[in-house]
Amino acid sequence: MAVKKVILAEPRGFCAGVEMAIDTVERALKKYGPPLYVFHEIVHNRYVVEDFARRGVTFVQSVDEVPAGARLIFSAHGISPEVWKKAGEKRLQLLVDATCPLVDKVHREVRKFAGRGYWIILVGHVGHDEILGTYGEAPERIRVVGNVEEARRVSVPDPEKVAVLTQTTLSVDDTREIIEALRERFPGIVTPPKEDICYATQNRQDAVKALAKEVDLVLVIGSKNSENSNQLCRVARSQGIPAYLVNDMSEVEPQWLVEVERLGITSGASVPERLVQEAADYFALHGAQVAQLSLVEENVHFALPAEVA
Repeated sequence: MAVKKVILAEPRGFCAGVEMAIDTVERALKKYGPPLYVFHEIVHNRYVVEDFARRGVTFVQSVDEVPAGARLIFSAHGISPEVWKKAGEKRLQLLVDATCPLVDKVHREVRKFAGRGYWIILVGHVGHDEILGTYGEAPERIRVVGNVEEARRVSVPDPEKVAVLTQTTLSVDDTREIIEALRERFPGIVTPPKEDICYATQNRQDAVKALAKEVDLVLVIGSKNSENSNQLCRVARSQGIPAYLVNDMSEVEPQWLVEVERLGITSGASVPERLVQEAADYFALHGAQVAQLSLVEENVHFALPAEVA
């Protein structure tokens, strides 16, 4: 094997919102036992979801799939008022909201701007669980754009009263060009505060930029439906370094590593650390030196919902 050194990016893996959401399901299982229902995947990681499913958790895409009187947890991605209403009509035995506080903050801003008569342009990916929930706060006043081209085409009834908000799992770099294009169209646009961008998304992308300067290739461990994991690949490639997204070490293709002496590894914000360590151990067993590249230390923690605290 050509790989002589493996460098692990830090920070990587679980963010505070993911830790809170996963711990919420763990506590609910311990306190109430199965069956337990979760609206959407609790976080976007195959291994986390499969592990909970084996232990009696059912993941649903609609409240209609939840039996009356059941126990239901809302995922970290946030949900719309309509879903809240349907859940309330179910007369559930337990209803727990594990929405990430950073997502909840954007929901509150949507309600604030909509209440003041603004038209809201929401930057994000159509169909993503977070966008579905945020859009549902004021669908009649929101336009979703996912790239610069869409930003140049979007229209609203009153161009003088426009606010822009973003999906939290995008970074400042992801949104900069889109917001600039919107500002050209709507000079008086109210732009989102920097703190709306998830600290973990930004930190992990900054760490990959630093990692790309030190390695020949980057492996990103994460699931295909994880937006922040996909973004880590894009960031590495934007720095001129090949990058691949894999669920775990078993998906790594040997031909990727031909002539790769220095390998970088990171993981998305929903990824258990054991998957990173398994990859690092594999290369260590084949003679590679393993090192860390630390950028910042994260000390953010979110309180658990009262129902499971």
